[in-house]
Order: sequence, then structure tokens, then C-alpha cells
Amino acid sequence: MLKSLVENVRLLENIYEISIAILLLCSIFSVRLLKKIKRERKLSSFEFAMYVIIRIAIFLWLASFLLIEYGIKLV
Repeated sequence: MLKSLVENVRLLENIYEISIAILLLCSIFSVRLLKKIKRERKLSSFEFAMYVIIRIAIFLWLASFLLIEYGIKLV
């Protein structure tokens, strides 16, 4: 029973990591698309807000990932 529970936790962790990777790729492609649109015309207020929020979210995710994986342990 404990072994199957550990396997289920590992499966959920793998699904979680894959979902983060997919969301990150979609975010990067969205930023690229918005950059292309920005070169062609002025972005609407919603598009501009989305562009800024996605870029900040990618930066925050990258910073937190680097701190978690390679940072100094605070505790």
C-alpha cells in the first residue's frame, strides 16, 4: 500500500512538472506573438497588460526555480 502511494506521488509530481513546462512554452510563444503584433501595430490595453504580466511571470518563475534548485538554503 505504501509503495503504491509513493508511486502515485511520483506520478503526480511528474504530471506537475510537465504541466509547468507546457505552460512555460505557451507563455513564451504568447510573448513572441505579442512582440510580432507589437511590430505591426500598437497593442491594445489588454494585449499590453497580458504582454507585461506574462513577461513578469516568466521572470518570477525562472528566479524562483533557480533559487529553489541552486540557491542557498535559508532554513
